[in-house]
Amino acid sequence: MANDDRYRYRITFTKDEAQRFTSHLDLHRAWGRLLRRAGLPLLYSKGFNPRPRIQLSTALPLGCTSEHELADIWLTEEIPYDEIQERLQHSAPPGTRILTVEFAALNEPALPSQIDAVSYIVQIDADLIEEELSSAIHDLLLIKVIERERRGKTYDLRPLIHELEISSDGMEHPSIRMKLAAKEGATGRPEEVLLALDLDPSMAKIHRIHLHMVQT
Repeated sequence: MANDDRYRYRITFTKDEAQRFTSHLDLHRAWGRLLRRAGLPLLYSKGFNPRPRIQLSTALPLGCTSEHELADIWLTEEIPYDEIQERLQHSAPPGTRILTVEFAALNEPALPSQIDAVSYIVQIDADLIEEELSSAIHDLLLIKVIERERRGKTYDLRPLIHELEISSDGMEHPSIRMKLAAKEGATGRPEEVLLALDLDPSMAKIHRIHLHMVQT
């Protein structure tokens, strides 16, 4: 198929409370169903079991919500942004809001490889003194090596933490803003940062607020 018959669109969407326990794999399947319900002219992969061509951005940890998720889809016809957005939102399951639709160049790299870092805001549902939390964050950032274990392997969490600070958003409980690396083989997980701060991730609400793209 010629390039003129392929159109790549980038969709910004949310993963709200109703979708917080949907895994990355299940989310990919859900997007396949969503695109078919929307009746869009999908470009399918070749082979014995063709599937609509979809790429999702870096996986969101299970149990987290997000206001900034990305998906790239390929269509065989050019369709106005607002029409794609309307058709997707009409067919979207609870917990998914379609925020924007825009073109993406066909020759761009795969979407996950374009993500450099991710930002979260973490609400701590516990009686914490803000000054003590601020001091714990300060002390953690002074540590040169923060050893953590994932899947039986030890790794250094410190270089994966780009930013870490108290959020001044006026909420009842202290909140933490964190910007973590999100590259293949070098991804910071917010729950690991909380554990390094001696905080219980089960007492926190983790919300992704931004995906940072690689600057070219």
